[in-house]
Amino acid sequence: MQVVETLSSKKIVILGTGGTIAGQSALRDDNINYLAAQVDISTLTASVQGLAAHVAGFDLVTEQVAQVDSKDMDEKVWCRLAQRTANALAQPDVHAVVITHGTDTIEETAFFLQSVLPANKPVVLTCAMRPSTALNPDGPQNLRDALSVAMDPHAEGVVVVCAGLVHTAQHVQKIHPYRLDAFSSGDAGPVGSVENARVRWTVLPLPCTPPAWQASGLSVDQPWPQVEIVLNHAGATGAVVQALMHAGVQGLVVAGTGNGTLSQPLTRALQLAMASGVQVLRSTRCAFGQVMAESDALIPVAQGLSPVKARVALQLSLLGLAAAKASNPKN
Repeated sequence: MQVVETLSSKKIVILGTGGTIAGQSALRDDNINYLAAQVDISTLTASVQGLAAHVAGFDLVTEQVAQVDSKDMDEKVWCRLAQRTANALAQPDVHAVVITHGTDTIEETAFFLQSVLPANKPVVLTCAMRPSTALNPDGPQNLRDALSVAMDPHAEGVVVVCAGLVHTAQHVQKIHPYRLDAFSSGDAGPVGSVENARVRWTVLPLPCTPPAWQASGLSVDQPWPQVEIVLNHAGATGAVVQALMHAGVQGLVVAGTGNGTLSQPLTRALQLAMASGVQVLRSTRCAFGQVMAESDALIPVAQGLSPVKARVALQLSLLGLAAAKASNPKN
């Protein structure tokens, strides 16, 4: 860890996981052909101009948890990140945790952390769409904005800050491959914005429900249930579902068309999977809105979660079922 000393006893812990914000390119005007996850978090933080004055009254503590391109994010890194975040939040002198992350899977990591961490302190994820070597990198401003949110007295729970907007873990999603404002919260909209280092809340973050799974109960070495995502489309068959069942899949999330609609062959394949013990959730491939279904729907809906977040929820649910069975093998 590296500590930037001030006169304060309050700390903000910054955990680095890699991503474009820590990326480097051979050419300063090339924002596409670069290597992500090249700059360590202490160097990245030290490169942000005026940061000490920006966080006056707080000590910054940096730690490198991982150094990955977020397209390669996996459950092992999630476990380490959750445990290091939980450890920091448990320290009485830690006010908040900020996490630097790649944009590709930040929405999944945010939702996972919201599902396993207490919400009594802010956990702020941030990112960048341009590498650190760009002519005009967006990472430094995003990190400053994330720290502004972390210091705000109204902040709590897990949020994502990018391009001056504050999104909840529940609703944030990446909607553009290269634009700086690449994130949206769909119909819910962002809960706030950062303007000239001040946070303006449009909606105060709602108190989060107790986590579905405690970070302390997660192990880097434990096997996670295999949960895959399948897509409904014109001409969709059940072939992918059948292949995944043969591979031993334990859970499936289906991204349906429109209001979670599925082709007849895909529906039949999913029903056979459920009959064999595979857990199935139904979401929509639409970027906005959520599936509205009858309470007696044959395939359960994902309660407003996007397909990638529904996958995380189903993984944690299956982990919980496995833990309960292990602790009470007679049931």
